[in-house]
Amino acid sequence: MNRCLSVLALAAALMIFGMTADAQQRRTRGTGTGRASPNKPVAPVVVNPADAGTASNPPASSTGVTAAAATVGAGDSCGCESLTPDVLAVVNGVKLTIKDIDTLETPLERERVKLEAEVVEARQRELDKQIGARLIEAEAKKRNLSVVKLLAQEVSAKVTAPTEAEAQTFYDQNRAQIQGDFKDVKEQIIGHLSEQRRQAQERIFIDRLRAAAQVKVLVGKITPPATAADRARVLATVNGQPITTADVEENMRPQIFNVRDVVYKQRLQALNAKINNVLLEQEATKRQVTAPTLFETEVHTKIVKVTEADAQNFYNQNKARIGPDFAPVKDRIMQHLQEQENLKAVAGFADRLRQSASVQTFLTPPEPPVYDIPVDDQPVKGNATAKVTIVEFTDFQCPACAQAQPVVERLAQEYGDRIKLVVRDFPLRQHADAFRAAEAAEAAREQGKYWEYVTILFGNQSALDMPQLKEYATRLKLDRQKFDAALDSGKYADAVRRDLQDGDKFGVNATPTLFINGRHITDISYENLKALIDGALKGGAGQ
Repeated sequence: MNRCLSVLALAAALMIFGMTADAQQRRTRGTGTGRASPNKPVAPVVVNPADAGTASNPPASSTGVTAAAATVGAGDSCGCESLTPDVLAVVNGVKLTIKDIDTLETPLERERVKLEAEVVEARQRELDKQIGARLIEAEAKKRNLSVVKLLAQEVSAKVTAPTEAEAQTFYDQNRAQIQGDFKDVKEQIIGHLSEQRRQAQERIFIDRLRAAAQVKVLVGKITPPATAADRARVLATVNGQPITTADVEENMRPQIFNVRDVVYKQRLQALNAKINNVLLEQEATKRQVTAPTLFETEVHTKIVKVTEADAQNFYNQNKARIGPDFAPVKDRIMQHLQEQENLKAVAGFADRLRQSASVQTFLTPPEPPVYDIPVDDQPVKGNATAKVTIVEFTDFQCPACAQAQPVVERLAQEYGDRIKLVVRDFPLRQHADAFRAAEAAEAAREQGKYWEYVTILFGNQSALDMPQLKEYATRLKLDRQKFDAALDSGKYADAVRRDLQDGDKFGVNATPTLFINGRHITDISYENLKALIDGALKGGAGQ
């Protein structure tokens, strides 16, 4: 199931649209032979064909690491290292250790250093973010305003909306990395440019507040805590109020887990490659031939040659995502499809070797964090004391949220009082009406019609402006005077903002995002959610 990514999450993947130019260049660069090589680690990497991606879902390219990023990571602990066993695998009696797959010369290790360096830098940014939040809250209290109204006056009101011409310029400058026509991505580009300007204006406002406040930063570099005393260490004070290591670390948990998870998956891929290479060498010795000769016999001769007709068929199936013309992308499509066929042949041979081998692996995935997500004073369905709590962060203007709603409703009906379904707001900034729609839903909840109101919102996502939101209240026979007063005054704006802040803390960067008993769920299909709920009801972790 697709999700609506936040502007920041979209921007992280090349200014909201996908591969970086560097990754794009690497992905389109090839030898022109259409052959897999037994002398390169990439050749036998794939053990399961699913790991290679599909024709409609090309495999992702990893990015390189800059010298600057490597320098930041040198000697700095990110606190995100997972315990790794000394022996990662045993292949027909041959032991493989971390040294067999991790060296500073490998792209895997360079990527790990880069990721961990980003965590080190993120801690510094998180402290700066918390200082800014404290300053804004204090200023709002001083002016007797809500934080939302203060930011509307001092930030949003001073942001110039990007024009269509500016969006077109951005599109033209980044055309090589953007999938789709301008008309299809215009709103995303405008949202991205607006967010850039909003962040810049907020930074100006915070700097002004900081200059007039008593802010003391007590550390030069933030280090991950090793003890309870470390967690209590005061990093900074804002008008005498402390910000501790624990305050920063709590918000770092999603990123730290993500780094651990990425490193684990990369190491697992590298380990599988090493296992396959060992099996290849052992089989070659057994047959009394060289490894390249065996690879030629068992892999190259079985590779299916991709034709232009195959490329045309792929293009027809993915035209909306690729673009209007086949000719400019034909060679890239053929290269991608040929890589897929190469990987299939490699994977098939690797599977055959493993069937007759003794392979034990000891690399385990990192344990995902379990978040204590506040659910007080939130819309709830089901039993308040149920063993299983599902928390959904949603956006009423997000098409993916509307698509997921029938699944969530079906589960709520099927499990009834055995579960507790809690909805929290996460309106994405690129959805212009989402924040106000969330406020309107809260105003409807005040009159006992939350679920009926959000059903209308999801069914009318292209009509969520202020007049329409009020008309929907009339449709449900709500007290319009009370509803309008709540919506016009921004009565629930800070409640929506708190949901956004909590979502950020728990790593939410797309909607819908679901948690079961505090664990983030990536596969939100009906079948997977049902299996997880059943497991949690039986006493499992619900992950």
